[in-house]
Amino acid sequence: MKKLIAYPISIIFNLCFLLTLVIFHPIFWISDRLFGKKALQKSVNILQFFLLRCYNILGTRFTFNNPYQIDNNQPIIIVANHQSIADIPPIMWYMSKLSPKFISKIELGKGIPSVSYNLRHGGGVLIDRKNPRQSIKALLDFSRRIERTKGTAVIFPEGTRSKDGVPKAFQKRGLLILFKEIPTAIVVPISINNSWKTVRYGKFPMGLGAHITFNVHKPIKNATFTDKETLIKNIETTIKNGVHT
Repeated sequence: MKKLIAYPISIIFNLCFLLTLVIFHPIFWISDRLFGKKALQKSVNILQFFLLRCYNILGTRFTFNNPYQIDNNQPIIIVANHQSIADIPPIMWYMSKLSPKFISKIELGKGIPSVSYNLRHGGGVLIDRKNPRQSIKALLDFSRRIERTKGTAVIFPEGTRSKDGVPKAFQKRGLLILFKEIPTAIVVPISINNSWKTVRYGKFPMGLGAHITFNVHKPIKNATFTDKETLIKNIETTIKNGVHT
């Protein structure tokens, strides 16, 4: 019965979600071309607020638990597990003061209103998983920019989303590049729960009534770990221990 009810509600959600992206696309263009990157970032932040309201149509609730004061006067690397696209707007909204920049697959750089524009022009990085040379160079350039500008990088090291909430093993290559090229960063692990329930039936219909929680763990100074493999294992354990399935 719940799945049956999800069909009409999902249609409304998809229409509102797409309409929001379409409306903000020219706003992004105008903000970027006429007023610069700071204006674009403000527009991006506002978009996340409205995307979260779209998810409310599904009965989705968000709880973001962050007991830590994270200064943005240093580079930051946010590491989180990944369950659905619903992971992204809350991180961007609740951590908007940090202006987080995402590592995304190159396919997302075209064809998606607002999203593709921001990925191409907003300071993130697009990597081609089928082209190791391109992906490594792109990650190196991105990491060095984050170090230089004291920016914030976001990475989902599982590589692909978990369809049932059970975390997958972390892929180390991207993390190792980030940790090596951003030596002054602090690393912020985040455990995400229940996001997968928004796509429990696949792409359509959407799952209803998910309570998605984000638990921010104690930040770690990258420089305190000379052995980055140990740092990765520490972060992976911390995140997985905070995921409840």
